[in-house]
Amino acid sequence: MASILDEYEDSQNIRHPVHSHNRLPATNIGITHSGFVNVRLEEEKPIFNKQRIDFSPPEKINHFAVCNNQLCMSLGKDTILRIDLGKPDQPNQVELGRKDDSKVHKLFLDPTGSHLVISLTSSECVYLNRNTQKIRSLSRWRGHLIESVGWNKVLGTEVTTGPILVGTSQGIIFEAEISASEGSLFNTNPDQYFRQVHSLEEDGKPAPVCCLEVERGLESKYFIIATTRKRLFQFVGKVAEGSEQQGFSSIFSQNQELLPSFQEFPVNMGYSEITFYTSKLRTCPKAFAWMMGNGVLYGQLDYVRLDSLLSDVEVWEYTSDIDFNFNKPISIVLTQFHFLLLLPDRVKAICTLNGQVVHEDVFPDKFGTLKKMIKDPAGGLVWIYTEKAVFRYHIQREARDVWQMYMNMNRFDLAKEYCRDRPECMDMVLAKEAEHCFQNKRYLESAKCYALTQNYFEEIALKFIEAKQEEALKEFLMKKLNNLKPSEKTQITLLVTWLTELYLNRLGLLESDDSKNALLQNTRDEFRRFLSSTKHKECFYNNRDTIYDLLASHGNVDDMVYFSVIMQDYERVISHHCQHDDYSAALEVLSKHCDEKLFYKFSPVLMQHIPKKVVDAWIQMGNRLDPKKLIPALVNYSQMGSTQQINETIRYMEFCVYQLEVKEEAIHNYLLSLYAKYKPDSLLWYLEQAGTQASEINYDLKYALRLCAEHGYLQACVLVYKIMELYEEAVDLALQVDVDLAKSCADLPEDDEELRKKLWLKIARHVVQEEKDVKKAMNCLSSCNLLKIEDILPFFPDFVTIDHFKEAICSSLEEYNQHIEELKQEMEEATESAKRIREDILEMRNKYGVVESQEKCATCDFPLLNRPFYLFLCGHMFHYDCLYQEVSTHLYTHEQTKLEELQKKLAGVTVTTKSRHRQKEDDSVSLGITHVSREQIKSDIDDIIASECVYCGERMIKSIDKPFIDPERFEEEKSTWL
Repeated sequence: MASILDEYEDSQNIRHPVHSHNRLPATNIGITHSGFVNVRLEEEKPIFNKQRIDFSPPEKINHFAVCNNQLCMSLGKDTILRIDLGKPDQPNQVELGRKDDSKVHKLFLDPTGSHLVISLTSSECVYLNRNTQKIRSLSRWRGHLIESVGWNKVLGTEVTTGPILVGTSQGIIFEAEISASEGSLFNTNPDQYFRQVHSLEEDGKPAPVCCLEVERGLESKYFIIATTRKRLFQFVGKVAEGSEQQGFSSIFSQNQELLPSFQEFPVNMGYSEITFYTSKLRTCPKAFAWMMGNGVLYGQLDYVRLDSLLSDVEVWEYTSDIDFNFNKPISIVLTQFHFLLLLPDRVKAICTLNGQVVHEDVFPDKFGTLKKMIKDPAGGLVWIYTEKAVFRYHIQREARDVWQMYMNMNRFDLAKEYCRDRPECMDMVLAKEAEHCFQNKRYLESAKCYALTQNYFEEIALKFIEAKQEEALKEFLMKKLNNLKPSEKTQITLLVTWLTELYLNRLGLLESDDSKNALLQNTRDEFRRFLSSTKHKECFYNNRDTIYDLLASHGNVDDMVYFSVIMQDYERVISHHCQHDDYSAALEVLSKHCDEKLFYKFSPVLMQHIPKKVVDAWIQMGNRLDPKKLIPALVNYSQMGSTQQINETIRYMEFCVYQLEVKEEAIHNYLLSLYAKYKPDSLLWYLEQAGTQASEINYDLKYALRLCAEHGYLQACVLVYKIMELYEEAVDLALQVDVDLAKSCADLPEDDEELRKKLWLKIARHVVQEEKDVKKAMNCLSSCNLLKIEDILPFFPDFVTIDHFKEAICSSLEEYNQHIEELKQEMEEATESAKRIREDILEMRNKYGVVESQEKCATCDFPLLNRPFYLFLCGHMFHYDCLYQEVSTHLYTHEQTKLEELQKKLAGVTVTTKSRHRQKEDDSVSLGITHVSREQIKSDIDDIIASECVYCGERMIKSIDKPFIDPERFEEEKSTWL
């Protein structure tokens, strides 16, 4: 809707330029080396952007009101023009129809844009609703010149205003309500009631009520602000729940006993105006600005305070170019950070943060004197009108430079709040805050801020070093470290190393002062949290040698151990405990982390001092340890150690053998050696339960034999000889121990009777010659059935009488007689059996079978007599070729080979068809020779294929696990069945 006359306006602006004050210059904030470069590709748009509305009024504009996108203006004498800004091409014009000389005094439009109250100079008021064209008189309001209206934002609707407050030129405040409905038959007026609730005075005289504002706070608490020319009144009171419709009279009655709270200024310019800023529609205002004679009173609204609604109040005094005689302020509008002051020929924008004029817009003379400035709360647009033109201000990015103002005011939290999305500005604010804190000796806060800036790291670090503020330097380095990216490995390494050095220096100083033990402990806890930080664990691990060197250089052993645990460098931890003779602590670390390599390395040292605990730890580790690798530790102290160490060594070896069931030969050999040296009672038991077969034995038999022989354990040696199947040696050695033991050894070679007899003869000789015990010798005869009396007689001396052998000799003779009788019986049975066999052979020669003509082959099911065939005793009959084919699949490889050779020989000797021209004698001789050869070959073939029935014989039984279908032909056969 911009006019084409803008070109002319621009030319006027050249003659009367718009004074837009430069943005606040950058302030020197100490360190200015920021990592950001401020590069603007184009000039930023102004905050206050003015636009003239393309509207040429048919008559002079007298008054103007806008709210909720509804614009109303008074033209000429009695014309009201209404424009819905959502439909600007559909204006609505209503005539007041006044016949007297009264003119429009003021227009009042409610927040919904539905109710328009028109105050006339004749002390009358009329009402116009947005949805009608009918002008209705407010009869109850007659006789009062209305100066202000306080709308009800809570109960106001498009149909009714709810209870509202009305201020007059005589200082009287009325309460009223307007309804857009036509009413009843007896009451057609829109004004429902109109009653006085209060009156205002100045200097003891009635003063016009310039402005009224009604707001509801928490807990049904209402706040009413009323202004006169020099005074600002506040009324606070509660309205009971559900009684808001009854109005505000109760609030004023609550303040009757006390004088109303007000602020007064001496200068009177004939009127005043108050404006409010609301961040969101239909919420309570947050700030106010009151234009009066002395200047502009502005501040915040605090609905919690009891004494006053106004807080953080300041007065902006008019500048020297404002002269009440020539350019008195006309109107004021408040935004979030500025208030706009309307003068007859220009608009000034003053920042509420610092009270400086940041923008000044001079209007061309051609439009006439500026009359009023109004803000629409719904859209946030600011409207200005003259008698000839209407202007509109767009306020955009008002908070753009606010951060800098807050920064210059040292209100850094607010400054950071308004530059969150502008990192270059945030950096400047943080740098300024850091420098401010540094100058005020708040070094820790300064360090935190510096760490967030892009300023040079070296300069900041040097500032704290020069100020001798190690704690602040440490805080700065820590914050910088936490802000680094994982990819910045070099910087992380530098900061981690530096921080470690700072912590160690601090701990060293505190350790020398006994009065700071609590601080020392807190610092150590903080240092350990730093060392255990998961975020920088990789850096600590990669540079652990450097950290170890730092810790060692400061003699900080406790923290070095702690760091070693964090780095899982348990070898260093265990070495430390061992060096300080704290072997239990070393074993505790070992047991906790279960590192096999560390067990192997430190077990020799620990076994020397705490053998029982070490063995307990080994047993707890179970299969995770390789006992063979622990043998060096065990051997060392089993040879030179105490009884406890030896017993613990045996205990662990027994655990490995009996519970872990270790099969390693070295383990069993070592246990044998321990038993042989220190626990001989367990040696024989171990050998007996280890097994009697060489394949079951886990120890070295030769080593065990040598070991037992060295220590003189003859019974154990006998046992080893038995396992080695060296029975002669076993018997020889057993005879030195016990004859019964030798007897048990002599019976072991069960399969070798000759050896058994030899062994028993050894025992008998020993009994006769060494023990000279004839009875025992006789017992040997009864114990072994292989020995006879004649075998042992040569061992007896010549002087022994026969009386001792009488029973044995008689027994031996009886056995011989019995044996002779058994042989006779066996010979008779053999003769009888041979006779029966001869008879069976003769009978078989004469045996035959009858084959009927209809008999068929058992394999091919064709008539049997068509081809050569075989008949078996079981009744099965086969053609020769069928039987050959059936039997060949069940033959062994060598049998198949022999059968093929016989077939070839048979084919070679077969007589071909005799030639008719050959002589008869020659034929007879040839046929005789060939017949003999063929019969022998056929007999051999019969022995192979016809030795038994293929269906009933042994071959068929052996083939029971053979598949019916050849696996190679299974798929092919399967496909034929589908």
